[in-house]
Order: sequence, then structure tokens, then C-alpha cells
Amino acid sequence: MRGDNASRSVGVRQGRPDPPPDVLRAPTTSRSVAAALEPLVRQLLGGRVPLRFEFWDGSAIEPDNGASVGAGTVRLRSPDVLRRLLWAPGELGLARSFVAGELEFDGDIFMAIRVLHKAAPGDLLRIGTRAFPAALSAARELGAVGAPLPPPAEEAHPAGRRHSTRRDAQAVSHHYDVGNEFYELILGPSMTYSCARFLDESTSLLDAQHAKHELVSRKLGLDHKPGARLLDIGCGWGSMALHAASHHDASVVAITLSAAQADYARERVGRAGLSEQIEVRLQDYRALRYEQFDAISSIGMFEHVGSSQMASYFERLHQLLVPTGRLLNHAISTPGGTRIGRHSFIGRYVFPDGELIDVGEIVLAMQRAGFEVRDVESLREHYSRTLRAWVANLEAHWSEVVALVGPGRARVWRLYMAASASGFDDGGLGVHQVLGVVPSADGLSGMAATRHDWEG
Repeated sequence: MRGDNASRSVGVRQGRPDPPPDVLRAPTTSRSVAAALEPLVRQLLGGRVPLRFEFWDGSAIEPDNGASVGAGTVRLRSPDVLRRLLWAPGELGLARSFVAGELEFDGDIFMAIRVLHKAAPGDLLRIGTRAFPAALSAARELGAVGAPLPPPAEEAHPAGRRHSTRRDAQAVSHHYDVGNEFYELILGPSMTYSCARFLDESTSLLDAQHAKHELVSRKLGLDHKPGARLLDIGCGWGSMALHAASHHDASVVAITLSAAQADYARERVGRAGLSEQIEVRLQDYRALRYEQFDAISSIGMFEHVGSSQMASYFERLHQLLVPTGRLLNHAISTPGGTRIGRHSFIGRYVFPDGELIDVGEIVLAMQRAGFEVRDVESLREHYSRTLRAWVANLEAHWSEVVALVGPGRARVWRLYMAASASGFDDGGLGVHQVLGVVPSADGLSGMAATRHDWEG
């Protein structure tokens, strides 16, 4: 359920008739729910049913011959699924039903998403629009017509101008300020919310995150410059800052827009005895002025910047670096780029206002800002493996997660991480580290002749 450009251009009700008045109609059929809904299900999935669908009356649509075995069951537990689809056809209506617990997956969620994505011909929002007449007919037959239901409480509605400092703070808070105990259960002891780097099949998530931090440190040249001043933008819970200070004696300024992250990071820094080396600030990168750094790491933060702010973002970072200073920008990307739409699952429940920018555009923007781009590396397969580890943590601690954040947010994270893993598997999503340097006035880069310094 990834948002795309189509998601931002189609309104919830544009071009579609309003459902009848807000009176829940009595069923007008003696048929089973499965019989009434099979035409709609097939239209949504391009004519083929690839896995089992089970409905609130106990009836079911079985997968077609030759369909995937072991993909599990999609359960529609309430006629409210149809009601939501009438008012928000496609991805957003389905997302709301999933978060509300009216629709659920039973079985291997990765396989279910894979077979559904393969079966659905294109963008779910457009499919939902075309299927509106069939949905309305089925809803009338099953007594599921009525006024729009309130969206789940987990839905985000940031206010203000897109990518203003105030609105960006709201978007970040929606995603990150949900409780540090929750993130401890999902992310594990590294408390690192970005793609890990697995050196071999036996590498644990903890070791893979350590390997990622070491790779970033070496690309930035911290291993050759003890005491270097590092700016860590979007520092999360402080993991990169702690690694750079403890392993390479760096002096770190770590900034975040999340108050919960800042508090947690400061506690970790204090426990590690590194308060003299690491300063954690609750600060927007746009507020940084008149400071100079030897290196800047931006890991998993650029997705919040937006294409409209990209040029000024890289210009600001260029100004903050000394000659021969380096920037490592680690970010999710997608071919052609996409703004995560407000009618998508990700846009409403996970990353409001997020944008995934083509890595080619990132390279070009860095060069225009004055950086010399020295290296681009894809870690796409590593992110799929990272997400699968996080989903395993979530499922292993399901009851604890639900107790902490509620069943709706737990469902959001299960679907979001599993769907993202599928995107990295099929190449719809990528993640790249782009390394740039600020050459000195006479063209010196301070870079080694080869990648030998950081490879391994």
C-alpha cells in the first residue's frame, strides 16, 4: 500500500456519486456475503482470487486453482469495510478498515501482500474508483450503506503549510512520539530506526546496525580524524552519535524534532559517560547557523525534507561544512520519485508529508549545492532484511505492543513494515547512501584514492 503521485490528485469523493443517506439499510438478500461480494473482489483483483477471503457471516471465497498456497486468509469482519470503501474507494478505505480491525490478514503477511500486489492491476485508488458501482450495489444488498464512519484515531492530519517548520514538527511527532518503550520492542537494543548492513547470513540485527554505523563513520573519515566535529541530523535515539563518539572519539552535535527521542538520547549519552562529547538538541536543521563541522550524517531523515526544500537543505549543509568536510545522506528513494499522497495508507498513518526522491535527483541537487559526489551505494536488500527483523520483533511482542500503543497502531506498524519490505524486494523502493565532499579552494578533497578505507 505505497502512496504514489496518483494518490495526491484524486479527492475522496471527486467524480463519484454520494452514497445514499446515513441510514444503515437492512440486508435485501438471502445470499451469503461471499456470493454478494465475489464480483467486487474479482474486479479489485483483476479477475483472479489469489488467496482465501472470509466474511463476517462465515462464508468464504476460496482461491482460484493454481493460486498461491500458504498465503493465508483475508478476513472481513464487518460490513463497515464496504461502508468505508464507499466514502474512500481504494487504498485509504481499505487502510482505515485494517487499522480499525474490520479487515485483517491471517497467516504470512509478507506472502499475502506479495500475492495481492501481484494480482491487483495497478494503483488501488484508481481501481477503487472504477469498482465504486459494484461496491455500492453490494453495500445496498448487504445493508452496509450509511454515513461516513469516523477514521481511526491513529490517522494523521498535520496543519499548516507543507514542510513549514511547524508542520514538519507535527509530522515527526506523529511518527516518533509514540513511546520509547514501543520502539525498544520493535528496534531491539540498538534503537536504530534505519536500514542495517548485514555482512553475511548469520549477522544479527544488532551487529548489522553496528556495521552500518561503522560504514557511515568510515565514509565520513572519522576513523582517520579523532576529535572530528560531527553533525548528526535526525539523530533518532542517539545511536549514530554514540557510535561516532565511542569508537572514533568524535565530538557530536545530534539534532532531532522529536522531544521523546531527544530525552531518550540524552539519557543514553549520560549512561555512556559521553556527555562531554555529545550534545543532543531539539532543533530543526534550518535553525543551524554560524557553526562549522568536519562531517555531517543524515540517516533516514531526508524523507521528511521534501523536493521543495531539497535545494536549500543541501545548500545549508554545504555552508556548515569546512573545506574537505563530508556529507553522508542515507535515504529511501524510488525511481522517478514520489510524494506520499494524503489518500494513501503511508501518508495518513505512517509518514504524513513524506517524499521519496529519485537518487539521481539527490545527486544532482548535491552537486548544484557545491558538493562533489564521491560515492553512491544501494542497500536495498539490506532494508528488506531489516524490516523483516522488525516485524519479527513486533509479532514476538504483540501483546506488549498492543498494551503500550493500542491495537490500531500495532496494526499500522505491522502492515507498514511488511508492505515496505515487499517494496524493497521488488525494487519499487530503494535506499542509497550518497557521499559528498566540499572541495577546498584549490580542489583538494581529502578523500582516499579508492573505497578501500571503508569497504569491508
